[in-house]
Amino acid sequence: MLGIGARLSATRAANRTILRKLLVVSVLMFGFGWALIPLYRKICEVTGINVLTVRNSDAESSAKNTQVNTARTVVVEFDANAQGAWRLRPHINHVAVHPGELVQVQYDLVNLEPRPMAGQAIPSYAPIRAAQYLQKLECFCFRQQTLAAGETRQFPVVFFIDPKLPEDVKTITLSYTFFEVAGAVAAVQ
Repeated sequence: MLGIGARLSATRAANRTILRKLLVVSVLMFGFGWALIPLYRKICEVTGINVLTVRNSDAESSAKNTQVNTARTVVVEFDANAQGAWRLRPHINHVAVHPGELVQVQYDLVNLEPRPMAGQAIPSYAPIRAAQYLQKLECFCFRQQTLAAGETRQFPVVFFIDPKLPEDVKTITLSYTFFEVAGAVAAVQ
């Protein structure tokens, strides 16, 4: 049987071991939390999911220098989803496009809330590989949009399909999901 001093010493040693393990776990959890945002962005970039669209600075000059391929037609389907108190709808469901042809479609965005709100559209493409060939010159997805209470606004999307689109791609679906950007209206006002 151990004496009181020996048991106390063993308890302290066990407590120090547990404390060290808890500190290591805490540091690992903090590191994982800190790395989660860049890791999430990288995963989204690699998979093509929820990627914020930035204006392609070369798209305008490419559109001017691209020949329209009238021998080929690609159907572009339009889809829209809204998260929260928004309504987002394209004016048309699809359009037949010749690669290289400049196309403009309209979307209606409605703020259904009795307060001003700001939001951001996130595009997605099917098939995913088509994203690099659908070149947008103008899009409401390039920046956040702020709408007054109950406001309806039309937004154009101007794009062309790069003639280098693989021949086996005959249909492209362009889908937008519109999210509220919390705190953005307060920052604007």
